[in-house]
Amino acid sequence: MSDNDELDLFREMMADVSPLQQDTVTLSAQHQATEAQLARRLAAQTLSDSDPEYLSLDYAKMLKPDDMVEFKRDGVQDGVFRKLRLGKYDIQARLDLHRKTLREARDEVLNFLRQCQRMDIRSVIIVHGKGEKSNPPALMKSYVATWLEQISDVMCFHSALRQHGGNGALYVMLKKSPEKKLENRERHSKRQG
Repeated sequence: MSDNDELDLFREMMADVSPLQQDTVTLSAQHQATEAQLARRLAAQTLSDSDPEYLSLDYAKMLKPDDMVEFKRDGVQDGVFRKLRLGKYDIQARLDLHRKTLREARDEVLNFLRQCQRMDIRSVIIVHGKGEKSNPPALMKSYVATWLEQISDVMCFHSALRQHGGNGALYVMLKKSPEKKLENRERHSKRQG
């Protein structure tokens, strides 16, 4: 088939096609952020520039008093998470939230984690209690787990072993501080140089 034959065939096939009268698009409504996008935006908060108000007091995925809690960000090695889960890391700092309101607990958690990061403390325990007598049950536990997921400097957390509070406490692993990261980078670059 020659080029002229193909062109004639194309014209024949397009004979009954008419051009569009209008080829511009009008937007009827502005884009609204979805709940998932808003959650990701909240999770992007870091401890260094965080305002306690971004951790919500309005909603948390409700847990039961005896529920085991676990969370691991992408990139956290399975071995690190397993060691945290088994309580093999030294507990460098502890926060007890018993007898605190939700607002006080939220502020305490942020201040505690912020201070730990400044002091290069990475493995901590947060005692929230099981909440068997609270109304609704496990209220503090549910909110603490939700808040920790929203803080991007929290790498992973897991319910503690029985001797450290069991399902009423969480082992928490924090990111390295920027200073510690730089120190490691410099130490490793000297080895390769």
